[in-house]
This record gives sequence, structure tokens and C-alpha cells, in this order.
Amino acid sequence: MKQVFGVFGDPIGHSLSPAMHNAAFSALGMDCIYHAFRVKPEKLGRAILGAEAMGFGGLNLTVPLKEAALKLGCIKPDPLAERIGAVNTIVFGETGEIRGYNTDGLGAKQALQDVAVEIKGSKIVLAGAGGAARAIAFQLAADGAEIIIINRTEERAIELAKDISAAALPGKVEGKGLSGLKDLLENASVLINTTTLGMHPNTDTAIATAEELHPGLTVFDIVYNPLETRLLREAKASGAKTVSGVLMLVYQGAEAFRLWTGIEPPVELMKKTVLEALQA
Repeated sequence: MKQVFGVFGDPIGHSLSPAMHNAAFSALGMDCIYHAFRVKPEKLGRAILGAEAMGFGGLNLTVPLKEAALKLGCIKPDPLAERIGAVNTIVFGETGEIRGYNTDGLGAKQALQDVAVEIKGSKIVLAGAGGAARAIAFQLAADGAEIIIINRTEERAIELAKDISAAALPGKVEGKGLSGLKDLLENASVLINTTTLGMHPNTDTAIATAEELHPGLTVFDIVYNPLETRLLREAKASGAKTVSGVLMLVYQGAEAFRLWTGIEPPVELMKKTVLEALQA
């Protein structure tokens, strides 16, 4: 009997996680299957307990369930997920314990390291103040980056910066509004977009233009549909280095795979599978 894994979210039809994880299970000869399940926030607790009762191997959570999961009494979050305030990976322990993790920050860190970004001491402008921004900012601050969080609602950026600063991590963090973006980027080495600007179907929007960017920047857009966002096109036009959101998707999924199975996943195959699905 196949062991079942899955991703819960609402909406969920767009998820590429089933294709990615099923390719990994198949390549490793594991008798496992991964499905997407539409779960509304008010039913999340029952859905997780049901999955545990039915012997699921593990779960991923996506929008809008990551923050809601942390409020459930049935999940024991690890310290990082608790600090971030969101869970995206659930592991069912043999003793009945349900553990929660957040692999988004690790996924972003690995994506940047893939293009030789030295995170410690990097000056990073991070756009957005939602769940993904929290995970990435906590991780990169823990690794010693200097981060300026920018957001349309400046108060949210300032609040997130205060939360991270309160954790006494090595990196320095501050929050600002969107005004003066070009000046901020002139002194930065990395720009990360965690907002939905440029996401399908509104593909002609971007947090910055080529005129605001510069060749010394690495521009990382966590949006992966479309594969090349407007921001990444603007970055190429400016001569900046680009990082696709596909890398974060794959690396956070690979970390979840390790947590569930204790096995090293075929990361290159997972990348290939996601790219083929996006190009289909």
C-alpha cells in the first residue's frame, strides 16, 4: 500500500509540488504518492488530524494555511517555525507527535548560494512583509545579512523588522516604505521580491524597473509562474544577475523531503520536472 504525502492549500490547483515530489519518489523507487488537497483554514486542524490518523507520511502547507497552522494545538513547531510565525512542512512522528517546520527560508538561502551570493554581510532589500518574507528575512538575518524590508504599507515592514530584531540574530534589519527605492538599491547587493507582483495572470507588473536596478545586483523573484517574471526581465536589461523562484520552490521541497524520509532527494530531477511543467 502506497504511503500518501500531500500539500494542503486553498486554492491548490496550481501547485507544482505533486509533480515534483512524485518524480522524486519514482526515481528513488519509493512506494509513495503525493497529492494536492484543497483545505479551507477553518478545517485545517481536522484535516491534519485526519491525515495523521490515516497514516500519511507528511504534509506541506501553502497559502493561506501557513500562519493558521501555528495556532493549532495539535502541532509542535520547531523554534525557527515558531519565530517565523508560520509552518509549511508537517512531519508525523512515530509516537503520535505532529511536528511543524518552515523550510521556505532554507530554500531561499540555497537559491542564493547557487549563484554564489555570500549571505553574511550582504546588503539585501527585501520587498514584502507577508509569510514568505518573514521566513526569508529570519533565515538571512540568522546568517548575518543586513536587510531592509520594504512594503507598500510601511508599518508592516517596520513591525516585521522589529520582530526579527527582537530575536537578537546576527544580521541588522530595518523596515521602510516603497519611496526612494532606487537610492536603497544603489547601496544593495541583492533584491528579493516576495510579493505577488508579476504573478500569473498579472504578469506585466514588477517591484522595480531596469532604471532602478544596476549590474552589481542579484535580483531574486520568488514568483515562479511565469518562469521569467517582469522583474527578472527588467533585471536582465539592467545587467543584473537573476535568480528564478523555481529554485526556492525546489529547495524548500527538497528540505521537506529530507524531513519526511531521511533520504537525500534527486534535486536536479525535481528542478527539471518543475521547469517542464511550467513550460508545458
